[in-house]
Amino acid sequence: EQAFAVHDQPDAGLWEFRTRARVHTHSSVMCWAACDRLARIAGHLGLAERSTHWQARADQIRETILREGWNPRLNSFTAGFGDDEIDASLLLMHEVGFVRPDDPRFVGTVAAVERELKRGHHLFRYVREDDFGSPQNAFIVCTFWYIDALIAQGRTAEARELFENMLACRNHLGLLSEDINPETNELWGNFPQTYPLVGIVNCAMKLSRTWEDVV
Repeated sequence: EQAFAVHDQPDAGLWEFRTRARVHTHSSVMCWAACDRLARIAGHLGLAERSTHWQARADQIRETILREGWNPRLNSFTAGFGDDEIDASLLLMHEVGFVRPDDPRFVGTVAAVERELKRGHHLFRYVREDDFGSPQNAFIVCTFWYIDALIAQGRTAEARELFENMLACRNHLGLLSEDINPETNELWGNFPQTYPLVGIVNCAMKLSRTWEDVV
């Protein structure tokens, strides 16, 4: 109920902005996911009325996101409703099942992310000035989100190149930090950081050959 109540309300978003609030597309997508999963759970339990109720809630949120979070001029979803900013959290839209990876809208969004946020082998989470000024370092987990999106779209060779570059950025213990300088590969921020290590595991699994291919 809370997810439905706040799906179109301003918040600080995934990146926890301190000085501004808006309706973040990623936040709304996660509210959609909450209602969508509850509909599925109710259906699995044989609670048809509750499943219908929550599916209607999910569908309403979805319609709002498709209307307010899509920018036809950019051919991309945007970071917030009605704006023209791109941020890396948009790459997670296919991961939670909101769009298929081959959906033209998601393909356009990945292209916009590449155009706006990719610096060499690394991906910034956003490039707009925040509380600390203009971002100088890439947020490592975002590169893994990008790799995941490339894999989902069949761009495996590009994904593997980026993945191997990220492996080369680890320290002598195989660890990564929160951020990285895109020019020098110097690790910055909280260290060690779980998110990038989870990214390594997830992407390694998706890039690996299947057992059927190996055995």
